[in-house]
Amino acid sequence: MNKLKIKIIKPQKIVIDEEYDNIIVPGKDGDFGVYPGHTPLISVIRPGVLELYNGEEVTKFAVHDGYVSVENDLVIILCELIEKENEVDKTRAEASKKRAEDRIKSQKEDIDYRRAEIALRKAMARLQIT
Repeated sequence: MNKLKIKIIKPQKIVIDEEYDNIIVPGKDGDFGVYPGHTPLISVIRPGVLELYNGEEVTKFAVHDGYVSVENDLVIILCELIEKENEVDKTRAEASKKRAEDRIKSQKEDIDYRRAEIALRKAMARLQIT
C-alpha cells in the first residue's frame, strides 16, 4: 500500500520526517484529508488539530497557523508552532481559553476581537489533544 511522506518543519527544526497512511489537516476553510494519490495543492493552515494516521494508530498535534503543500505523495507542513499532547500545559491552555472568551464577551471598545478569536482557537486546539 502506498504511503505519504510527511515533513513538518518549524523554523528551528524538522519535527516529523516519516511515512503515514493519511493525514487530516485543519485548513483555512475546514479540515481536509490527504491520502496517497491526492491532487496537488497548497493551503493555509488555521489553528486546529493535525492528525497523522498509520493503520489504527493516530498521532495528534495542535498546530497554530502555517502552510501545507501536497504533491506526488509528499506533504510538507511549514508552521511556527506545533505541539504534541505531552508538550501542552493543560492548565495554562484552559486559562488562555477563559481569557480569550472573556475578551470576546467584553463590551469594551479597545478589545482586539480578531486577536482574541485567534487566541481562543489556539487554546481550543491545545485542549482537544489533551
